[in-house]
Amino acid sequence: MSVIRCEWAGKDPIYRQYHDEVWGRPVVDSKTLFAKLCLDGQQAGLSWLTILKRQANYQEAFAQFEPKKIVLFDANKIEEFMLNSGIIRNRQKINSIINNAKAYLAIEERGTEFNDFIWQFVEGKTIVNQWQQRSQIPVTTLESDKMAKALKIAGFSFVGSTICYAFMQAMGLVNDHTTDCHCHQKCAALARR
Repeated sequence: MSVIRCEWAGKDPIYRQYHDEVWGRPVVDSKTLFAKLCLDGQQAGLSWLTILKRQANYQEAFAQFEPKKIVLFDANKIEEFMLNSGIIRNRQKINSIINNAKAYLAIEERGTEFNDFIWQFVEGKTIVNQWQQRSQIPVTTLESDKMAKALKIAGFSFVGSTICYAFMQAMGLVNDHTTDCHCHQKCAALARR
């Protein structure tokens, strides 16, 4: 008997592993949330699979997404990134990670943990949806609109509502596995309540 997955998981083994082991599982670690938000911003205009295949390269290039190290990157480091074929060589996207690290640290310096900042948009609880078909799943919601606005005000870039909703789905703020998917119940059991 074959395993039923969300339609978007396709046949690529990397994508399937991401779907089965990462997507939709609630994440509360601030640095993991920060790294994923930055990677989702790199996806703008591209497929997530393109970024997923380069994730290890991004981790290595951007100091394991340690904000205190990233904020020290200078113009020379940016030029080095522009020659790195293992990442997307887009100056705006590279700069966005550095700016996002500054914004992340500013939030924490004000006494708010980044994970609390992110999870506030769903009141700290996973939204468990009951979609039966991919066509029912929205690309933005009121919550992602609010998150995008707040992140932009805080100084983040490449954080539009569509990117924020994809981030919310991936990090388990919402469970958007379709009800026939073998991961729906697993993620529902892990949901923050």
